[in-house]
This record gives sequence, structure tokens and C-alpha cells, in this order.
Amino acid sequence: MKPPLVVAMTGASGVLYAVRLLDCLLQADESVHLTISPSAAMVLQQELGIRVDLRDFRLEDLIHGWTEAESTDPSDLQVVIRRTLESLMDSLQRRSERASAIHYHHYGDFMAPIASGSFLTKGMVICPCSGSTMSGVVHGASNNLVQRAADVHLKEHRRLVLVPRETPLSAIQLKNMLLAAEAGAVVLPAMPGWYHGVRSLDDLVDFVVSRVLDQLNVENTLVKRWGTP
Repeated sequence: MKPPLVVAMTGASGVLYAVRLLDCLLQADESVHLTISPSAAMVLQQELGIRVDLRDFRLEDLIHGWTEAESTDPSDLQVVIRRTLESLMDSLQRRSERASAIHYHHYGDFMAPIASGSFLTKGMVICPCSGSTMSGVVHGASNNLVQRAADVHLKEHRRLVLVPRETPLSAIQLKNMLLAAEAGAVVLPAMPGWYHGVRSLDDLVDFVVSRVLDQLNVENTLVKRWGTP
């Protein structure tokens, strides 16, 4: 069995990227260890209208906690959210025979396996990555499971992908990103490109998710590659 990937969601804007990432990882037959910060839970409710209980979390809550959009405009954000969640639900149903497809860990659980370097993983992504999480990671704070798991990946020289979504950036934030890169992390800001034939909001979401998957060595065809027919 191949090692799992770690996905952490923190309190920056752009949680739709994380939901789409989970969907793609399930489709790629990857096993995932998931943790969510309290701030990320608030962003889920603010941006997607999804309420989750971090102490009694079920992945299905990401789907069933959302109110269906009335719009049918394919460019409408609510429709994009609906399509993403429907795809995630389909992926969950296809993986239902494997209850271990996604393991959830409370952000305060330092006894979780991902808190130890002896637990083998393929890599970790923090998506989206808040400024406070970035700071905690680069300074080795380990104040919660997200920061501790990131610290583990750095010390074990495993792939760590940080997906900040902030603008403008202060000098402090830029220095923290530099420190992260110098420590061995990949800093991958949620900056979607426009050169791959953008037709909808889905294309912009998939651009960022595709770049994350590339860094995790997960094959995908989410976007048209530059130079391909």
C-alpha cells in the first residue's frame, strides 16, 4: 500500500480549492489524512455555506451541509460549488468500499499519526494556507496539529506544499514565504493562470489544484498543458 498524503485546511480564503483537491485525490485513488483548523471551518461556512463540527466531523458534511443553488448559470459561483461537491460525492461513493480513503484528525490531536515522523507519508499540502499558519510553520511553533505535521514533513525532508491566498503581501509575509522555501517547502500561491483556455470558474479552480497535484506527483489532466495539441 502506498503512503498517504496529508491535507490541511486553514483560515485563508479559497477553501473551494481544498474541496476540489480532496475530490481529485479520491479520484486518483490516493489515501488522505485530513485536518481542519477552526478558522478554516469558519471560512467553509462564510464562503461555501457549509457548517462542520470539528469534534464530530464527517466528510459527508461538506456535501450535505450545503444548500443547493437555484441558479443554472455555469459561470455562477454557487453552481461551481454545487458541481464540485457533486463530484466529491461521486468520488466518495466510488471509494465507499475503502473506509480508509480519508482519515480525519482533530487539529488539537497531537497523538494523531501525522504528528510523528515515523508515520510515512508521500507529502503534505496546506490549502489554503493562512498567514498565521505560514508563520507558525516557518518558526517551528507546532501550536496545533497542522503546524506540527508541517514541521514533521520539513524535518523528514518530505514534500510540503503551502498554498497561500492573500493580497497584498506585507514584508513579513514575504519573508515568511522565503523562509518556507529555504526550509524546503514549496510555496504555491493560489494564482490561477489564464493561458489554458479559461471558460468558467471551474477552469480557474482546476488550474491551482492541478499545480498542487503536480507537486504531489499525482497524475492529472485538469488543465491543458502548455505546448500540447
